[in-house]
Amino acid sequence: MSAPLYGPVFFQDPYATYARLRSAAPVHALPPPRAGGPVSYLVTGHAAARAALADPRLSKDTARYFADRPTGRRLHPALAHTMLATDPPDHTRLRRLVAPAFTAGAVARLRPYLDELTAGLTRDWRPGDTVDLVAGLAVPLPVTVICHLLGVPEADRAQLRAWSDQLFEAGAPDRIDAASHEVAAYFGRLVAAKRAAPDDGLLSALIAARDGTDRLGEDELVSLAVLILVAGHETTTNLIGNATLALLAHPDAAARLRARPELIPGALDELLRYDSPVGIATFRYATEPLTLAGTDVPAGSPVLVAPGAANRDPVRFADPDTLDLDRDAAGHLAFGHGIHRCLGAPLARAEAATALTALLTRFPALRLAAPTTQLRYRHTRLMRGLEALPVVL
Repeated sequence: MSAPLYGPVFFQDPYATYARLRSAAPVHALPPPRAGGPVSYLVTGHAAARAALADPRLSKDTARYFADRPTGRRLHPALAHTMLATDPPDHTRLRRLVAPAFTAGAVARLRPYLDELTAGLTRDWRPGDTVDLVAGLAVPLPVTVICHLLGVPEADRAQLRAWSDQLFEAGAPDRIDAASHEVAAYFGRLVAAKRAAPDDGLLSALIAARDGTDRLGEDELVSLAVLILVAGHETTTNLIGNATLALLAHPDAAARLRARPELIPGALDELLRYDSPVGIATFRYATEPLTLAGTDVPAGSPVLVAPGAANRDPVRFADPDTLDLDRDAAGHLAFGHGIHRCLGAPLARAEAATALTALLTRFPALRLAAPTTQLRYRHTRLMRGLEALPVVL
């Protein structure tokens, strides 16, 4: 059953595969993709996924898991051992340091900047123009915001985005590993520069916390910077693209939000549920034998939780393949659940709401410039996002 999770058919439309697996059982044992590899378990049911995301017996400590399981990979430790790949108490300590930058209050203070940035990115757009919404808005908006927060020079941002793209290329381990070293080396240099000349950005604040209280090591600083960059824009880029496409495919929903743009923030939960920007969550493994939704999972087994599948579970959401802006979709798992729930969710929501408001109100005749069958999705099972979204304004 593992093959469908890697092929081009799955990348284009994972929901048929998810539905087939979920209808058979909420948890599935997947044969290893390579001979001698471990059996892993895919969680597709909503209740099972929610429980798994909050289960302390499912560890995210990849360093511990791979300590006696050599893989032959050369992923840089700064990416292999991010905050996402730790358990309490280390995870608690690291998250506490970063959390103040992503509170609702902190995001509210960024609203004028988000409006100004969005207006600048779309300033030269005119009705009738054909543009790629991914390259023109969905990528540069969150990338610029997160680089602004970290204090990344403007001249370096395009290269960082390119490396970030390479980190998610399914079936390209050598390119992933090489990109991990490039981006880690870059942030090592940036940390040194910020230590020599601090500013009011988040990276300088983290350096001060480390130098002042010895709570952060050098590798932890680089790792946090990489995670904030990658997690801070990848999900939001996919959210903006997926949400825009969903609305263009549902003109009545788009018209409703265009007429009442104040409803857009509330509509984001259903848009997130309908086409989650995260297909399969990051790595977890069982630290002891456990049972998930009636399936026995041996100790040491990798567990793959699929928010993209859980968000279309008909047991939790009636008629789940339909976009319904009146639905109460607050229980979706697009941002995860439990202690690892996406720290940047408030910022992602604010960026997406700003982008959708600008698109719907400034360009009331917005439509696709190509058939949906010609749209292509990125080749990664972790993320669910378009390579490009050509539209006529």
